[in-house]
Amino acid sequence: MELRLNIFILNKNAKREQGGKVQRTNISVCKSISEIVKSTLGPKSMLKMLLDPMGGIVMTNDGNAILREIDVQHPSAKSMIELARAQDEEVGDGTTSVIILAGEIMCFSERLLDMKIHPSVIVRSYFKALELINTHLDGITKKIETSSEQQVLDIVTSCLGTKFTSRYGDLITNLAIEAVRTIRVDKTHDRTTDEIDIKH
Repeated sequence: MELRLNIFILNKNAKREQGGKVQRTNISVCKSISEIVKSTLGPKSMLKMLLDPMGGIVMTNDGNAILREIDVQHPSAKSMIELARAQDEEVGDGTTSVIILAGEIMCFSERLLDMKIHPSVIVRSYFKALELINTHLDGITKKIETSSEQQVLDIVTSCLGTKFTSRYGDLITNLAIEAVRTIRVDKTHDRTTDEIDIKH
């Protein structure tokens, strides 16, 4: 008979917790991260004043920029910041919305835990909700014609409407559209796709 021992090497200051206390702590941390960026969402968003590592002061309402500057140690907080980073890399926008949505989901989950519903049941329910949302989105999506000036303008306006530049009206929107059209490469062999070269 072979005897196996689980050995954990931890920092002497590390604490190990389990059960309901850990769930509450994780939820609390996620809600705290959400609260940081909540006031930066929307056309009347507020700017946050940040002190960068070099001692300079940065003012921004960009959720991703704010979360990049936050130094956190808690694993749940790191997961939330990683969520914002993944959203920014995949989509390039919506980081604040994703963090606020995650915070609200955690807030609602806490109520479900108070009702003595098992965490695995809650997670399965969220996956089921995700399937229903994707089905609904498939039904309401519509194809955008890039040749339609108004449709392109509406899309870009919805993205830039929450930014600081929105106070300049259509000027920034038209500049953004013109910039993309300038760097676009129209493939002659395949008219269905245009290659967009991303410039930072």
